Amino acid sequence: MPQPEDTREEALRRLDKDLDAFDAKRKAQASPLGDARAASDGYRMLAGLIGGLLGGLGLGWTFDHFVGTSPWGLISGLLLGLGVSTYAAIRNASQMSARMVEKYGTAPPAPDTDGDE
Repeated sequence: MPQPEDTREEALRRLDKDLDAFDAKRKAQASPLGDARAASDGYRMLAGLIGGLLGGLGLGWTFDHFVGTSPWGLISGLLLGLGVSTYAAIRNASQMSARMVEKYGTAPPAPDTDGDE
């Protein structure tokens, strides 16, 4: 709160300093679990997996329908869709992991629970 004897510039400087401190405190308390983008990325990854499978099945069925190689086109389309969607999911997960490491840093090591001590 500005003091009555403060000049306008001093009051603005103090408010800027308080705002910077508030922003730093809020960022320090932020949790990666509360990030809405993480949920969005998870749903996008799941949709990619399901879409890749269904797309491969559709292409395989179409190939079988026109060429008459039933069930081999369907099986190969399923395997192709599974492979492509798995590759895309792994690539997407590594990008999400890199983004979280950049934003929050590396996670501390897990505690040793072997009970050897």
